[in-house]
Amino acid sequence: MATTAAPSINEASVQQTEAPVDAKAVAAAAAAAVAVTDASVDPVAAAAATAAAAAAAAAYQQQPLPYANQQAAPVAMAPGPNAAPAGTTNASLYVGDLDPAVTEAQLFDTFNALGPVASIRVCRDAVTRRSLGYAYVNYHAVPDAERALDNLNYAVLKDRPMRIMWSQRDPAQRRAGAGNIFIKNLDPLIDTRALHETFTAFGPILSCKVAMDGETSRGYGFVHFEDGDSAEQAIKHVNGMLLNERKVFVGLHVPRKERMSKIEEMRSKFTNIYVKNLDESISDEEFRTMFRAFGEVTSAILTRDSDGKSRGFGFVNFASHEEARVAVEEMHEKEINGKQLYVSRAQKKSEREEELRRQYERIREEKLNKYQGVNLYVKNLDDTIDDEKLRQEFSVYGVITSAKVMHDDKTGTSKGFGFVCFSSPEEATKAVTDMNGRMIATKPIYVALAQRKEIRRQQLSAQVQQRNQIRMQQAVGMPGPYPGAPVFYPPGGMPPQAQRPGMFYPQQM
Repeated sequence: MATTAAPSINEASVQQTEAPVDAKAVAAAAAAAVAVTDASVDPVAAAAATAAAAAAAAAYQQQPLPYANQQAAPVAMAPGPNAAPAGTTNASLYVGDLDPAVTEAQLFDTFNALGPVASIRVCRDAVTRRSLGYAYVNYHAVPDAERALDNLNYAVLKDRPMRIMWSQRDPAQRRAGAGNIFIKNLDPLIDTRALHETFTAFGPILSCKVAMDGETSRGYGFVHFEDGDSAEQAIKHVNGMLLNERKVFVGLHVPRKERMSKIEEMRSKFTNIYVKNLDESISDEEFRTMFRAFGEVTSAILTRDSDGKSRGFGFVNFASHEEARVAVEEMHEKEINGKQLYVSRAQKKSEREEELRRQYERIREEKLNKYQGVNLYVKNLDDTIDDEKLRQEFSVYGVITSAKVMHDDKTGTSKGFGFVCFSSPEEATKAVTDMNGRMIATKPIYVALAQRKEIRRQQLSAQVQQRNQIRMQQAVGMPGPYPGAPVFYPPGGMPPQAQRPGMFYPQQM
């Protein structure tokens, strides 16, 4: 008959101390071992097995029941990729790239599922109360914030992925830029999440973003690591590598102010000049000879079309900046072959576009300031009203510099609105006061100071938001602290006077 050796006392005690084995299972195993022993088994070993079984059964009787709310002993674990920075007790998260329509209540529903939320605030414009596209979510405990960061970062809310990071309350550290790197020549298919997953292997990431133009990537992005060593490792291993078949550049991020100072320094030491309004009969050699008197010319190129005909402009590069500067001063506006030359420092296309944009904006601002407070917007005009009739109606209030009724370009019919410009703000103000609501022909007209389109849209958006807010407050019977403020007070929450405006406080437990 086959025999099975019974476990010794020492072996049983090791089993009990090494792992949390079920005491009932140990007792059953010991009893079974005794049952299969025969007379040939050592009686001392059999007695030991019997004693071990009795001890296990007694331990099982004293073992507490495993209730669902019973907590296990804490186990030390390595920090996750989104763990809070070392030594921090801040459980506040920054949530960016939000849709303007996202409210505190929607954020609460999303974030409270991962832990008790202390407060939520969507940051809004102080005047229009329109969302600025980011919010702050405050948890009671840091582990809950870490869990939310792990699970909700880049999660989609209202068709937009949320960009979540730890809130940095110290503005000096935010501006320091230590550990911040810049990546360019990215494939358009690489989004913020893909960029984060690519660089997370080098260390904890505080923030990550791909610059977007609407729904299209601009081809560059930023990754902010928790420490500078991680940033150096990322630059060392990724710079010059292929990402989606594109060779990317990775380097330390340089603040815009420093970049602009370096660019200005380079521009002040130019050697390449641009020459236009050249006579078409000038040859390449004549063009070079024209500027050789000012110094050593390293290159001189006349641009030509596909037929070899001069396009009337070219570029000259000198060996030193001083030679180029003298050439610009001497040759600019000089007449050659009956044409006055234009000579200046050569610029990149992007630089020229930026300069033209600034000039346009400056002229536009000057024009708007010139007509600020004197230009009136008139709508609900009868179809029979033309420019002359509009001028006659408003002429009694002062000197009118212009009066225009807007017409459809295709049909020529009136659009029902126009503009009247006075010579002084006082005249315009009196016209608004007297003419608004007056009957002209068969319609009461609306008269107000003319506004820029973007300002008018902001005001309309604020009005719509305010009406929606009032409807929501009326539905729940809770008045807000001021019109249009996105504040919500759930039942049992803190009293309004004890809270900050614009904060969402969950129900007190």
